[in-house]
Amino acid sequence: MHIPALIRDLAVLLGAASISTLIFRAFGQSMILGYILAGVLIGSHVSFFPTIVEVENVQVMAELGVIFFLFTLGLEFSFRKLMREGAAPVLIAAIEVLVMTYLGYLIGSALGWSGIDSLFLGGMLAISSTTIIIKSFEELGLREKRFVSTVFAALIVEDVVAVLLLIALSTIAASRQFEGTELLLALGKLSLILPIWILGGLFILPKLLKKLRRLLNSETLLIVSIGLCLGFVMLSQSFGFSPAMAAFMTGALLAESSEGKRIEHLLTPVRDLFGAIFFVSVGMLLDPASLAEHWKAILIITVVTVVGKILSTG
Repeated sequence: MHIPALIRDLAVLLGAASISTLIFRAFGQSMILGYILAGVLIGSHVSFFPTIVEVENVQVMAELGVIFFLFTLGLEFSFRKLMREGAAPVLIAAIEVLVMTYLGYLIGSALGWSGIDSLFLGGMLAISSTTIIIKSFEELGLREKRFVSTVFAALIVEDVVAVLLLIALSTIAASRQFEGTELLLALGKLSLILPIWILGGLFILPKLLKKLRRLLNSETLLIVSIGLCLGFVMLSQSFGFSPAMAAFMTGALLAESSEGKRIEHLLTPVRDLFGAIFFVSVGMLLDPASLAEHWKAILIITVVTVVGKILSTG
């Protein structure tokens, strides 16, 4: 029987991830580093290990990993919890984005990059990886700490800012000048859709799940919840918004229902599987030769990012 290349790729990916994470766990190190190292070794830039063939399919599964991570995060932090955070997350995210965008632009200019390249660097440094932060908190046993809900709320605000940054930067890159029309249009759509989405979800989803409760065994509930998550992601994508933000919001809406904790429990193994694929896929993007060639710029950017984020969020 012919085995599809995707199955071979999954065997290589999960095999490498298993070995590397076992080694890293044995030495008390983060599993994320183990996943990323596994990705480097099985990526196209390293030739003496089995290499992934269908990279595009792995990237699709990695996107699912991000979606499921944010979905389960939303299940843990309902809208009522987020609303209790008040203005603090917005203030944190706003200060961090402004400071890091400016620092990124300064670094790019100092390295002799063009104005647009420097601006893109600033935009990239302004946004944090929600998925990696969630996983790190989980490994460090910090998920129940009081400050964590504020951090997650700030990250969701950052996701909204990321959408607006992408629109602004892409129009600047295309036309070499800033056109505010698209940005205002995106803000208008966001301010119109978010309240409808949240209020509709808060009043409709919990009641719907309550009425269907007797029909929802574990299998059916898992299928229904994943279907709702991916449906909202597709809807969000059609309006030009972040799939990660949509996944989080869907989880937060379902958290208000009586089935929230049950859905979270059912989804955990799915999240862990696709999450591992995501982190390995990040490692596959790293080219050791490129890292060695540009090590000075990478070192400068890394130091400024770490120090800048600590100071700006602090």
